[in-house]
Amino acid sequence: MATDVQKTIDAVWRIESPRLIAGLARIVRDIGQAEDLAQEALVAALEQWPETGIPRNPGAWLMTVGKHRALDLLRRNKRLDRKHEELGREIVSQQDNTVKDRDASLDDEVGDDLLRLIFTACHPVLSAEARVALTLRLLGGLTTTEIARAFLVPEPTIAQRIVRAKRTLAEAKIPFEVPRGSELATRLSSVLEVIYLVFNEGYSATSGDDWMRPALCEDALRLGRMVAELAPAEQEVHGLVGLMEIQASRLKARTDPSGHPILLADQNRARWDQLLIHRGLAAIERSGKLGADPGPYELQAWIAACHAIARTVEETDWPRIAHFYGLLAKLTPSPIVELNRAVAVAQSAGPEAGLQIVNALTEEPVLRNYHLLPAVRADFLIKLRRFDEARDELARAASLTNNSRERDLLLERAAACRIY
Repeated sequence: MATDVQKTIDAVWRIESPRLIAGLARIVRDIGQAEDLAQEALVAALEQWPETGIPRNPGAWLMTVGKHRALDLLRRNKRLDRKHEELGREIVSQQDNTVKDRDASLDDEVGDDLLRLIFTACHPVLSAEARVALTLRLLGGLTTTEIARAFLVPEPTIAQRIVRAKRTLAEAKIPFEVPRGSELATRLSSVLEVIYLVFNEGYSATSGDDWMRPALCEDALRLGRMVAELAPAEQEVHGLVGLMEIQASRLKARTDPSGHPILLADQNRARWDQLLIHRGLAAIERSGKLGADPGPYELQAWIAACHAIARTVEETDWPRIAHFYGLLAKLTPSPIVELNRAVAVAQSAGPEAGLQIVNALTEEPVLRNYHLLPAVRADFLIKLRRFDEARDELARAASLTNNSRERDLLLERAAACRIY
């Protein structure tokens, strides 16, 4: 029985902790203190629920306990002002109301609170690594151990990132608020960047023995869907959600039973998750209906959609994909985008056309140690039957990747070049 209660508490915490921390952060204006207060509420649940049973509304119970702790903190800090009095009246009112009344009271501001927490955790004053760790901790409900395991980083390193991030936010006096006006676009971009970084690390792990870490993709999707619900008028939010939904639809088809990578052209498309594809296409449609020109995430979502709606590799609309990459290159020019455009161009206009684009990228500093540059170049060389050069490029790509599964795949392909 105790084990069942513990499992329920764990599940409740994973679901409710973002709302709890967000609500408490609105009161104390410090996300570090808010998380501590939320943890105190969790400890109270661990102590009481095995004896009293799970309350009818666990989230409301945790919030009430957390607000009591917040009130105690304000007393200790001798900051009793009108907010303190209002908080006291709110708690008394909640105790007197029914569970339904408490639900309505909490729901009034929970959306705004979550948005404030998301924008604070993803504030650009923090490094990208710190934003990712803090977001997964506060909004993903992941423990420090889970985050460290997901990114193959020592647990003390993740713990230090989170502690330093909280300290940085406190010392910089970052307001707990949703940005307005011209600042919103920049801050929203930071939020979406964090979510996509988490997704990409799950989709194509940069290091370790597994090619993918699907749990991170699920965490990113959950965060993206949350932001889309909280900010439905933001076009790029829906674009990113659409992109992630469609990419995630291929997860089960990207490896064989032993975990060996399967490239897009060789995947069994019957294994693609049609529900996720439909959800992704619906998100793209929502993004398009908001009226503005497509942003980077929506363009990438359209590219993913071109693959998703093709029943076979041969039916893929490569000219359209090349067109979208051309638009993306104009919007956010980068060597990575150009490398991807080269693949689409090669598929639609021939490998020599793609090779010309790639050859122009070989001197780009940002791609100097990027393993996909020689891997893509090798693909074109193979199609041009220049197998010796392709073998050298694949060996170089294998030497640059930190993912063992990907390294094995590249070395296998290099060895295959010897038989031609």
